[in-house]
Amino acid sequence: MTSREEVDAEVVVVGAGHNALICAAYLAEAGLRVTVLEANAAIGGNTITEELTLPGWQHDSCSSAHVVIQTNPLLADDELALKARYGLDYVVTDPAVVVPLDDGDALIIHSDLEATAQEFARFSPDDAQALRDMMREWSDGLRDAHAHVQAGLDPPNDEWRDRYERLRARSAWDVVRTTFTHPVIQRAMAWMAFATIQPPTRAGTGALPAAIVAGRLRFGWATPKGGSGALPTALRRHLDDHGATVEVNARVEHYLVEHGRCVGVVTKDGRTYRATRAVVSGAHLTTLPSSLPVRAPILEDAAARWQPGLSVFAVHFALRDHVSYQSARGPVRAVAGALGSPVGLVAQVDAALRGELDAHDPWLLIVDSTLVDEARAPGTTLKFLTVAPMLLNGEAWSDEAANRYADHLIELARRHVTGLDDANILARRVESPTSLAAHNPANLGGSCHGGEFVLDDGSIIPGWLDYRGDVEGLYLTGSTSHPGGSVSGRPGRNSARVVLRDLGLDTSFMRQP
Repeated sequence: MTSREEVDAEVVVVGAGHNALICAAYLAEAGLRVTVLEANAAIGGNTITEELTLPGWQHDSCSSAHVVIQTNPLLADDELALKARYGLDYVVTDPAVVVPLDDGDALIIHSDLEATAQEFARFSPDDAQALRDMMREWSDGLRDAHAHVQAGLDPPNDEWRDRYERLRARSAWDVVRTTFTHPVIQRAMAWMAFATIQPPTRAGTGALPAAIVAGRLRFGWATPKGGSGALPTALRRHLDDHGATVEVNARVEHYLVEHGRCVGVVTKDGRTYRATRAVVSGAHLTTLPSSLPVRAPILEDAAARWQPGLSVFAVHFALRDHVSYQSARGPVRAVAGALGSPVGLVAQVDAALRGELDAHDPWLLIVDSTLVDEARAPGTTLKFLTVAPMLLNGEAWSDEAANRYADHLIELARRHVTGLDDANILARRVESPTSLAAHNPANLGGSCHGGEFVLDDGSIIPGWLDYRGDVEGLYLTGSTSHPGGSVSGRPGRNSARVVLRDLGLDTSFMRQP
C-alpha cells in the first residue's frame, strides 16, 4: 500500500487493547464495516501473554485475573459468543486467594460464600456474619446499582441508587474497619479492596470491598486458559468472522477532521483510513488532543486533569515448580497469594504518592497461573505485583534499583512462601514503573490502570465519564474512559453502545446494563 492510497470503513477504531477490541466487536456485530489499527506488532495492549523470561514460558505481561469482566454482559450473557464460538475459556479457582499470616497460619478465601464465611468464623463468628450480611445487601440491590454505574447509566431504583452512592462516597478502608473487627479479617478485606490499585483511604472507593469480594466469591481468581491474551485472541476471531479488518504496526499519527467532523486517521507511515460513520479512539486520552488538527477544549481539559495515580512494579519468574503457602493445616497451593497488612498498605501508598518507597510491609500479589493452566510453560510462571513510586528519588528507575527492590520482595515473601529458593528460580524479569512505561507506551507514568482524573471539587475519578469527544464523529474508549482500568471490558462495551445509539442502530442485543 502506498502513502497515497486510502482505505474506507464505516468505523475506524484506534488501538487494539481489550476495550478497543470489544468496542470494535460490538460495532461489527451490529453490521458495521470496521477497521482496527494497532500501533504495536501484537494486539491486546495490557491483556497480552508473551515470553518474558525463557523460551516456552508464557507470562501475562500486566493483567492476570479477569474477574471484573465476568459480570459484564459481554461474558455473563456471552453476547458476542466469545465463549460459545470463539474459544474463550476461564477457570474458576478455589482457593480464590490465600492470605498468609505472621503466625504461620493462613486465611483462605474460597470461590464460595459459605465456605469463606466458615473460614472467617475461625477468627471471628461476628465477622463471618458481617460477610454474609455484606454479600446479601450487595445481591439485593447494590450489585444492580453498581452495574448500572459501571455501564455509565443511571440506576433504575432510587433507593438502591442512593444507598450505593452513600457507600461509594466512603473510603474502602473506612468500610472495612467499620464492618469487620478482627485484624486478620480486616487484613484480607483491605488487601482485596485494593485490587484495582486505588488508594484505600480515598473517598470514592467505598464500594470496592463488596464489589471485589463478591467477584472473588463467585469466580475465584478467574484465569483465562492460555493466558490473558486469550481474550484479545477470541475478540480477533469474532472480528475476522464479521468481516472486520485488524491492522498491526499501524501507529496513528493524526486524525482527519473535515467541516468539523472526524472522518478518519493517518498512520505514521502515511496510510490514510477514512471512516464514513465514526472514529473510536482507544488511545490514551492525554495524547489525543495533540493528534487533532483542530482545538478540542473538552478533551484538552480532560487531558489537563489526568494524573498517573499509583504506578506498579512487577517481577516475572520462570520456576521449576509451583510455590506453596504455609498454613496451620499444612502447605497450600493457590493461583493467588496476598501479602501485606492494612497499615503497611496505607504507608506504602502514601509514600508512593509522595514519590518515595516504603517497603516495610508492602501490599504484594503473587500469581501462579500455571497451577490451573499447565500448558503455559514447561515449569511454573510466577508473578509478583505491587505498587511503587513513578520516580525513585525524583529519577527514573535504574535496573540496579529495580533489582534491589525485587530482591527485597523475594526476601519478604520467603517468610510465608515455599519455592522461592534460588534453586527453584530459573530466570526472572523485573519491571519497574520506568520499564513498564517503555514496554507499553499506553502505561504513562508506569500506570497499567489508565491513571485518574482530578475534578474541580478535588474528587478523583478513575476514568473520564464522557465517551464522546467534542469533535463530531469522534468517540473515546480504553482505560482512560469510564469506569477506568482493570479488565472490565466496560469502557469498550459502553462506548459501543453510545456509538450505535448515535448512529440510530439497534442495540437490543446488548442487555442492560
